[in-house]
Amino acid sequence: MQKSTSFTVQEAQKKLEHYCAYQERCHQEVVQKLKSLNMIPEAIDQIIGQLISDNYLNETRFAQSFARGKFRIKKWGKVRILRELKFRNISPFNTKIALKEIDPNEYSDTFEELFERIWKEYEHLGSLKCQKKVHDRLQYRGWENQLIYEAINNKRQANP
Repeated sequence: MQKSTSFTVQEAQKKLEHYCAYQERCHQEVVQKLKSLNMIPEAIDQIIGQLISDNYLNETRFAQSFARGKFRIKKWGKVRILRELKFRNISPFNTKIALKEIDPNEYSDTFEELFERIWKEYEHLGSLKCQKKVHDRLQYRGWENQLIYEAINNKRQANP
């Protein structure tokens, strides 16, 4: 027989304050955590309300931090960041604010650097295979198709 641990609202509140203070969280993650603690829906609503009012939980701050981090650390493009934020049920308003965190110059510099690195990896395969591999890798990371096609076409024209 499995022993089920139950928490009072105050205990769960403290646990979640630490959970949210450690790293920015979205509402969905917090709800999942509370459900894993076997909290009832009324308690979940109460705790989330308190976390928001105490500023432990802030969806705008989460979205901004998420977008900055995924762009700078994982080199994701806006398409992937947008898709991941939608997956986490972040509002379109907060998603728009989050994407403004990415500097357009830094965005294009990062794309160029990433494109060149990936191109060098595959250029030994021959023109068409290389283009396909580069396109697929960049598209997976969430870079816009138009950017990818322009970069590939510029590369082809520079190296006929």
